[in-house]
Amino acid sequence: MLNVENLGIGFSRYTGLLRQEEMTRLSGVSFDLCEGEVLAVIGGSGAGKSLLAHALLGLLPPNATLRGTMSFRGRSMTPYPASLRGRRIALMAQQVSHLDPLARLGAQTRWAARRTGAAKVPDLQTLGLGPETCRLYPGQLSGGMARRALFALAGVGQPDLLIADEPTAGLDPENRDRLLALLQAHAHRGGAVILITHDLMPALPVADRVMILDEGHMCGFESSRDFKGDGMALTSPYAHALWRALPENAFLTDA
Repeated sequence: MLNVENLGIGFSRYTGLLRQEEMTRLSGVSFDLCEGEVLAVIGGSGAGKSLLAHALLGLLPPNATLRGTMSFRGRSMTPYPASLRGRRIALMAQQVSHLDPLARLGAQTRWAARRTGAAKVPDLQTLGLGPETCRLYPGQLSGGMARRALFALAGVGQPDLLIADEPTAGLDPENRDRLLALLQAHAHRGGAVILITHDLMPALPVADRVMILDEGHMCGFESSRDFKGDGMALTSPYAHALWRALPENAFLTDA
């Protein structure tokens, strides 16, 4: 479904009155994503996870330079954003500010259904949001409720590729696992999911593969099944150190 080859992103900035330089923030990212697959993208703050999502969606600012190639269902995604028209790619945004602060949630779900041509509006009750939630404005939602609403809006029309940027932040374990199960169900219906998260442990049961980013560089891929025991099945030293440093593994940072 999705092919990315040697993706790199840099940003130009002025270092003087007329002189500019380019600062590279992402480099050497290559991967394929197939129907039915959940790819977890793991890395610390500033690793380039959200930047990767923005590149796939054509949301980079004017001072960005994109290198490498991206294709979706065999068609090039560059140059963009014009090349993204008609492609069924949706983003579950990280920031609650992506919700319209002046519109009730019920109205926003109806608008989303109309834009995508969906036959019905999202069922918020599957996400643990009662009918009364539709009458609320985004500012009246808790952080967890808002994130579940963002998922509902992103999934309208069953996009081929769903990019979920930190979808579990602010959720209690029950609703976190419910949302991750819905992402996995989306993949099982024939879609694909890129799950961007800091939260490695809850992501492992639903992810097929894990891509590790560190300071803008891709450290490699791991099977989610290899994150177990002492982590000796992991091929990347960074992935091994990350696994051993988790609280569940006794914070063994010297492993």
